[in-house]
Amino acid sequence: MVGEKVRLASIGLGWWGGMMMDAIKRSGCAEVVTCFARSEDNRKAFAEKFGCREASSLDEVLNDPEVEGVVIVTPHSTHRDMICDAASAGKHVFVEKPLTLTVAEGKQAYEATQKAGVTLQVGHHRRRQGGNRRMREMIDKGELGMVHQLEANLSLPMGQNPKPGWRNDTAEIPTGGLTGLGVHIIDNLLFLAGPVKRVSAFSKKILRAGNIDDVTAVILEFESGPLGYIGFSLVLPKICVTFAFGTDACAWAEEEGAKLYFQKVDQQAREELPVEGGDALADEMAEFARCIRDGGAPETGGPEGIEVVAVQEAVIESAASGRIVEVADYR
Repeated sequence: MVGEKVRLASIGLGWWGGMMMDAIKRSGCAEVVTCFARSEDNRKAFAEKFGCREASSLDEVLNDPEVEGVVIVTPHSTHRDMICDAASAGKHVFVEKPLTLTVAEGKQAYEATQKAGVTLQVGHHRRRQGGNRRMREMIDKGELGMVHQLEANLSLPMGQNPKPGWRNDTAEIPTGGLTGLGVHIIDNLLFLAGPVKRVSAFSKKILRAGNIDDVTAVILEFESGPLGYIGFSLVLPKICVTFAFGTDACAWAEEEGAKLYFQKVDQQAREELPVEGGDALADEMAEFARCIRDGGAPETGGPEGIEVVAVQEAVIESAASGRIVEVADYR
C-alpha cells in the first residue's frame, strides 16, 4: 500500500464534483476509481470524462473493497447520513463544506467516524490560500500588533439567474449565500482569530431573483477580543477577500489569497507583498490522502467543521429573529 495512490470514490458529480476530481488529479496522491450520482446520465458522463467506473447505487460504492475513501459533494442535508453510512462501511470521508446544517447532525457524523476509526475532513480550503496563510503567520509573529478587527467578503453572481434545484432551495441554502459562500469566510476568520462569541446578522432580498436572499451581512465578536464583519452576496461580481487590522499594521488578502497587501501604522498607503499562491484544493486532497495512509488528524476535521456550523446556526437565528445570538448556545 505504501507509495500507492489512495483509491477514492466520488459521490455527487455536479460542477463542484468535477472541480474536486481535477484537484485530486493535481494532488498526485489519490485517484478516483468509481463514482455515483442518482442520475444515470450524469454517472455515465462523469465516468467517461474522468476515466473511472460508475456505480449504480451508494451501497455499491460503500461495499466496493477497492474504495478506501469517499469524496462527498452533495446537497447539505444529505451529509450526515452519507458520512455515517460511509463510516459504518469503514470508508474515510472527505465532505464539502459545510459539514452539516446543524451542530447536532455534525456531532453525530463526527462521532460515527470516531467510532469507526476513519478520517473525517471538511472542505474548508480557502484558509490554505497563500495570502491567508501569510496573514496567520503575521498574527502569530506579532507583526500586526494587537488584532482589533477582521473583515471578509465572498460573493458570486450565481443568484442573478437562478436555476431550479437544491441551490435555490431555502431549506438547503438558508440565509442567502451562507452555506455556499459564507461558511468559507467564517472558517477563514476562525483560522485567524479563534472562536466567535456572538453574532448579529441581517439578510434580505433586494434583486428578488429566485427563492433565497441576495445579500447577507454579519457582525461578529470573537472570544479573543476583536470585532469582525462578514459580507456575502449571490448577485455581485466575484469578490474573495479577507482582512486583518491590528494596532501596528493591517493586512489585506485579495483575489482568492493570490495578492497580499500590508500597511504599517506610520505608512500613508499600503504596499503589495510577494505571496505564494499554492493550490488550496489539491493541497487539501493531498492531506486527505496522507491521513488515510499515515494517520493523523486533518487541519479541518470534525471539530473545526462543527465550530463553523455553530456560527452558521447562530447567524441563521440572528437573521431570523433580529437578536444578537451567543454562539455558545449552539455548541
